[in-house]
Amino acid sequence: MRAYDIILKKRNGHELTEEEINFFIKGIMDGSIPDYQASALLMAIYFRGLSKKETAQLTMSMVNSGDVLDLSSIDGIKVDKHSTGGVGDKISLIVIPLVASAGVPVAKISGRGLGHTGGTIDKLESISGFSTDLSKETFFNNVNTYKMAIAGQTANLTPADKKLYALRDVTATVDSIPLIASSIMSKKIASGADCIVLDVKVGSGAFMKNMDEAIQLAETMVKIGKALNKKTIAIVSDMDQPLGHEVGNANEVKEAIDVLKGNGSEDETCVALTIASYMTVLGGAFDTFDKAYTYLEKVICSGEAIDNFKKLISIQGGDPKVVDNPHMLPQAKNHIEIKSDMDGYINSINAENIGVAAMLLGAGRRRKNDPIDHAAGITLVKKVGQQVKKGDTICILHTNMNNWNDAYHTAKNSFKIGDYQVKQTNYIHKIIQ
Repeated sequence: MRAYDIILKKRNGHELTEEEINFFIKGIMDGSIPDYQASALLMAIYFRGLSKKETAQLTMSMVNSGDVLDLSSIDGIKVDKHSTGGVGDKISLIVIPLVASAGVPVAKISGRGLGHTGGTIDKLESISGFSTDLSKETFFNNVNTYKMAIAGQTANLTPADKKLYALRDVTATVDSIPLIASSIMSKKIASGADCIVLDVKVGSGAFMKNMDEAIQLAETMVKIGKALNKKTIAIVSDMDQPLGHEVGNANEVKEAIDVLKGNGSEDETCVALTIASYMTVLGGAFDTFDKAYTYLEKVICSGEAIDNFKKLISIQGGDPKVVDNPHMLPQAKNHIEIKSDMDGYINSINAENIGVAAMLLGAGRRRKNDPIDHAAGITLVKKVGQQVKKGDTICILHTNMNNWNDAYHTAKNSFKIGDYQVKQTNYIHKIIQ
């Protein structure tokens, strides 16, 4: 078997066999297939696509290239969730304690942020002492005892995906739906969960900018899950403006606390409850979505949800007092208000540009190993559809930097104000089962 023949076969639009895909991934890992041939295959896939069978096999080949977590020692049906990335997306912080309250174990493996999208691990590390560097024994014990734990990705989880993504990034093949789907699903399957709920974001702040592509990605990932015997549900949710009012690490922890206390904004509360409800249904706690949703609303109202979040903080080394005293979170020294230049209504907010502005303030990373400032971020005072008067504050920048001009202009230009009121969009666009 030769790499040349596999590239030629895919270039000509034919389906690759399981053996051919495994051969290629193995060759990428051991160095017998050079980067230029791997890049050629990626480009052939970009133009010719992959069948459902090929996509599932590529996913499993990447899973098998590294460690696979065995969660069999954890009692119950293990459920995981994944977001394709957005701005102000603090949903994992909310759903973990919610789902655990229903007795469904959540063994969550999460990553750090890069570019304009935030990372769950970075957000939680805003809490003093909170550690996601857990031993396997501690991770399993916490899930068995408390039904929840969250840890960072191990270095050897799907290493083939890391190699392929690095090549996709420099060969203009990132935006291939079968490659995106297999990349995401390989990490989720390697993380060992029995069931997966996917939050596929669509809009200006999402990787998928239009609805058709978002639905296609969601359907592809659900098909991969089915082919690999993993119960999978995909939720296509809105990211045409940032989720909630806060962007940035400590900011988003504070807002997640507000949601768990029952004081959250309508959009993030709706998205969080929808995802958590489907997680509890897959986990066997409820037989219908409506029953799960009603139960989880009561969990928030009763105070059990926020108590569970305190418990999560405590068992992972953090100080739970931060829940009742959010001023203990990192605070920026500079707070810069951006004001409206005119009367009117907020017609749109470019979520990606808000994310970029937050990154420029220190909340995100341009490169993988860049340090971040947990105190930096942006508060959206006004959201789409709201009325503004000239001189009203539309958002506030938080930073410890003294040079924030680029972030100021990027954030200000993200808001489009018109003389008509835009109708509020749906928060959830489609459910794919």
